[in-house]
Amino acid sequence: MTPRDLPAPNDARFVAAAAERIVELVAITGGGCFVLTTSLRSMHALERLLRTALPERRVLVQGEAPKATLLSAFRAHGDAVLVATSSFWEGVDVPGDALRLVVLEKIPFSVPSDPVVRARSEELERMGENAFMKLSVPAAAIALKQGFGRLIRTRGDAGIVALLDERIHRKNYGAKLLAALPPAKRSDDLDEVRRFWAARPVTRPAD
Repeated sequence: MTPRDLPAPNDARFVAAAAERIVELVAITGGGCFVLTTSLRSMHALERLLRTALPERRVLVQGEAPKATLLSAFRAHGDAVLVATSSFWEGVDVPGDALRLVVLEKIPFSVPSDPVVRARSEELERMGENAFMKLSVPAAAIALKQGFGRLIRTRGDAGIVALLDERIHRKNYGAKLLAALPPAKRSDDLDEVRRFWAARPVTRPAD
């Protein structure tokens, strides 16, 4: 899902609106949700809002326990919500129905102030290249693909991936980022997502 109706990520209303949309998506899937953020600040802001909005769910957050412990608890509950950042965008496997919803808060662009990113950007600019298009967009495409990949780990897995960053629709790099993702049915309409989920084949628990 790539909604068009949320505020831009730099809008002060974005975090609250993102939390509301996550709650709506969790209601559709009954939990089993990873919320992957692009910063610790966003992670903690969404965690606080989701704990209040989802009192019936177990809300886990990166850092409150070792990674393996969090993943074990997530699998055991079956309907939990786990809010995390960088280290959960890749290399995390939860096959089966325990994970059926992955929410990507924003497009995962590299931090411009990172010394390595800054040095590489300056070098590209000196060469007359557009550093954002040559460096940041391809890196974000890889990170998005990794985040998307948290959902589908086995042939029997199915679910919903939601990217809440409306820039994917209105920026000229949006099409490049979407093209890098695995093939999947796309929608920006929440009712269509509800219908998709209601009609989905029931997956079997992972062995």
